Amino acid sequence: MFKLAGFFGGIGGIELGFEQAGFDIVWANEFDEKASITYNLNHNHYLHVDDIHNVEPADMPDTDVIAGGFPCQAFSIAGYRKGFEDDRGNLFFEMLRIIQEKKPKVVFLENVKNLVSHEKGNTYRVIIEALESNGYHVKDKILNGSEYGNVPQNRERIYIVAFLEKKHYEKFEFPSPIPLTKKLTDVIDFENKVDDRFYYKPEKCIFYDQLEKDIVSKETIYQWRRKYVRENKSGVCPTLTANMGTGGHNVPLIFTDHGIRKLTPKECLNIQGFPNNFKVPEDLAISHLYKQAGNSVVVPVVYRIAKNIKFALDAFEYKTVDLVTDKVEMSV
Repeated sequence: MFKLAGFFGGIGGIELGFEQAGFDIVWANEFDEKASITYNLNHNHYLHVDDIHNVEPADMPDTDVIAGGFPCQAFSIAGYRKGFEDDRGNLFFEMLRIIQEKKPKVVFLENVKNLVSHEKGNTYRVIIEALESNGYHVKDKILNGSEYGNVPQNRERIYIVAFLEKKHYEKFEFPSPIPLTKKLTDVIDFENKVDDRFYYKPEKCIFYDQLEKDIVSKETIYQWRRKYVRENKSGVCPTLTANMGTGGHNVPLIFTDHGIRKLTPKECLNIQGFPNNFKVPEDLAISHLYKQAGNSVVVPVVYRIAKNIKFALDAFEYKTVDLVTDKVEMSV
């Protein structure tokens, strides 16, 4: 079984996708103590809670895969888009420091779509060239969760898969699009009442009249855009963000049998493709839970990529694999 070590683990979405694909998660790292609570509640492998600057290669076991979604706020529209000028953007090089020492067979990275175009592509070019200069062969693709993960969320992310050996690189392909069969009603409870704190009330919301006027359908998701209500007519949820819990225009809103409310953290995890048995800590502030969901990944997309990575590695590990016809293409 191929081994994986994860960085910037968050609540473990990348690790979960690889685990579902048959990888052995041997080690993970996360700096945020609140996120580590959720992580440890749902995973059995070791989580090293510390700043990556303090992690030395000797602190972790040897591994076949190093994976991570290094912090994206420095490159995202929702953030400041400062790139490497932001300390968070520089964390990629801390991960590279570990990669240079450990030399895993595969490096898997995930980030916001805007990383590709940041600074006219120069930022992205630095990342790719850094991997290539260390002997890696790189493939990358922007995938939308609604098209490649069967989740009702418009979430485009750049996925980077780098192989140390060219034969594995040549064997790997990103998964193909799959039909979106999962509906909003499959991941959001429009019928049953949830906790009162998720509902908007006239006495507590100064723009409630506007919400009541425009939010009228259970078939879609709305957003408050500072001065007006925006309806997402695509039939999927807009991209979940890390600052949903801070209010403003980032909170997805729905019309239910019991009133207008925002999504619960559990529903946000559902929209990210986490399994139903994934646990939400009861003693963490709602703002932390929203942040954790918004910072995470579309698990089924990671799973499908991981299956194809495993196939590329397996093709030369086991002589019985038919290299021509035995192509893995899994969907969830």
